[in-house]
Amino acid sequence: MIPPIPRIQHLAATEYFFAEGCFITEWWNGPSDADLSVARARVEPGVTTRWHRLRGVTERYLILEGQGQVDVGNLPPAEVGPGAVVLIPPGTRQRITNTGGTDLVFLALCTPRFTWTVYEDLELHGWLEQGRDPQS
Repeated sequence: MIPPIPRIQHLAATEYFFAEGCFITEWWNGPSDADLSVARARVEPGVTTRWHRLRGVTERYLILEGQGQVDVGNLPPAEVGPGAVVLIPPGTRQRITNTGGTDLVFLALCTPRFTWTVYEDLELHGWLEQGRDPQS
């Protein structure tokens, strides 16, 4: 692996809607720094993202704005707001709900970086409808 070289990047990405139920802006995600990706996620009021997990990737949510409830693995649902950090180990099911009246905005920091090959939509595969635990 080639070590990263110093650089400064100014945001040029645009926000897009992701079928999981949120809007994403990729702030930092490329093969030149495979150790980390940073995305800004925005969830509209009343929306719950789909159950999903990331294979081989640790994800952290850093809540910037709004109020929400996060479901991670087998933990009880937890309220989150600005300054909260949620640690999601590789392969752990997750989703987040905007429980407030304004957008819920957070950074999603992934190590190693997020790629589409690691993403698994647990609702699409029917894990939950079949009564199976996607943690196993």
